[in-house]
Amino acid sequence: MRSIVAGQTALTEDEFAELALGVDSEFTKLFTGVSGENELERAARMDAAADVLTDLRREDPELAAYAERLLAMAPVPLRRPAVIVRMASVERVAA
Repeated sequence: MRSIVAGQTALTEDEFAELALGVDSEFTKLFTGVSGENELERAARMDAAADVLTDLRREDPELAAYAERLLAMAPVPLRRPAVIVRMASVERVAA
């Protein structure tokens, strides 16, 4: 099944949202996050997303509902993968 919006074919969910709702990938990243962001970056992004969502609820309820769905889909927590370094131990045995 093809998704056609305003005569254009949307190939991905992001393209559909852009065509149907007028949002771009930066809007999506605001609510879903970016893989590898640290706790400070996440907190700042979430503060901005909360402010934007407050405005959207008042001005565009349909877009606000989409943003809330994006928030619910966001992976938690968004952290850089931990790097674990293990040192091999060498034991000497008397022969």
